[in-house]
Amino acid sequence: MSQTARSKAPLIVFLVLVLSALSTTLFLLEKNKQAKKALRDAPPELTLNPDAPSGKSAMEEAEENLSLTGAKPVFPNGADPLALMHFIGDTVAKKDHANLEKLIAQSTVSPEAADRLKKLINRHTITLKPQQPVREVGEIELNKKRRYSLELAERPPGSDRIYFDLVKKEGRWFVEQVTFPSDMNLADDSAENGDGILFADSLALADAFLMAVLRQDFANAKKLVNAQKVSDATLAGLCILFEEGNYRLRPQKPLRAIIQKPLIASFLAHVEASDGSQAAQFAVILKKNSAETSWTIDELNLDQLLSDYAQRIAGGDVYYSPLIKNPAGGDTLVLYFEFDEGRLTPRTERQLTIVANILKTDPNKKIRLSGHTDAKGSAEYNQGLSAQRADAVKEFLIRSAVSPQQITTVAKGLSEPRRPNVKESGEDNPDGRRVNRRTEIYLDF
Repeated sequence: MSQTARSKAPLIVFLVLVLSALSTTLFLLEKNKQAKKALRDAPPELTLNPDAPSGKSAMEEAEENLSLTGAKPVFPNGADPLALMHFIGDTVAKKDHANLEKLIAQSTVSPEAADRLKKLINRHTITLKPQQPVREVGEIELNKKRRYSLELAERPPGSDRIYFDLVKKEGRWFVEQVTFPSDMNLADDSAENGDGILFADSLALADAFLMAVLRQDFANAKKLVNAQKVSDATLAGLCILFEEGNYRLRPQKPLRAIIQKPLIASFLAHVEASDGSQAAQFAVILKKNSAETSWTIDELNLDQLLSDYAQRIAGGDVYYSPLIKNPAGGDTLVLYFEFDEGRLTPRTERQLTIVANILKTDPNKKIRLSGHTDAKGSAEYNQGLSAQRADAVKEFLIRSAVSPQQITTVAKGLSEPRRPNVKESGEDNPDGRRVNRRTEIYLDF
């Protein structure tokens, strides 16, 4: 080896050592960067353990765990109650313990309700209905107190919602009360057996009733009414009005409290056409016999709803209604026919489908059908036409799987007009004759 080569050897060794050190440093920096990224991207594993041996509160533990991920909890300011409810829904569905504790800390719920809410999200996987996870139920106090519900997926009607009562204080909304489904097992909460969510209070029962009517669930709607005051015909007529009028509950303040006393309550139910083009309302009155008994629907005032229905469906003819007053008391269902026709229209078939579904729930339910005509033509001809109309209804019901033994028919011809067939001047009255061409349905339940 030459002397020149020997003199460069230490320099080469030094450069090799430097390059090796740089490579090691860069490798360690990259590994550290990847570790931080993995930690940052990993989902937080939060626990809610109030008995943690560290001595820290569940809130402190949750926030400390959350801080390790680099994420920041976003909490609404409470100015918008709907935004607050969507936040609550997201918190419950995701089991977000940090925000749950913060929510409870900023609410006015009782310690018992707060504890139950924690148990609920720890013991149950909550899945919300994707099409409507949050629904406004109604206004309890004007501009001060409202009720919302979290709509639970894959659960039976009546236990498919959690009610949250929000109260407004100094411009912000806070959770004041939570009502849970009665069939969600929370182990030591034995008081939740029974129909707790349906009969919690008058607003809960009114809401359950409207939900049943919207589902065309006559059987469950009937369970919530005083059968001595609200007839089956009225219930069936309301189902028909909702179905044929294509009504839905108004998204904002669908129920508004009018009277709230220990034994009587009333609400205005606000509905609108499915496209939101026109709104209507009707009154729901509830009563209870004593503080210990359950609320029931005691009266339905459908006048304004019937008027809106007449304007939208019947061209303004207020007599052209699926509900008419029975001379013997209560309401009677009625179906209308075209001039000189004994066949059902698509409209009357839709209405009769609802009646058929009611009759099929109990083979002991019976109905009487009376056919009627206007005064055009001879009495003998109209007698036969009225029988044809009553029979058309009976045949449709039988085709819909209703037993023939549940149905009786009678032909009244032109003998019982609802409105005059001629005007006082003696001229023909087409509007009067229009509502006389009918079959009336008496529900003898």
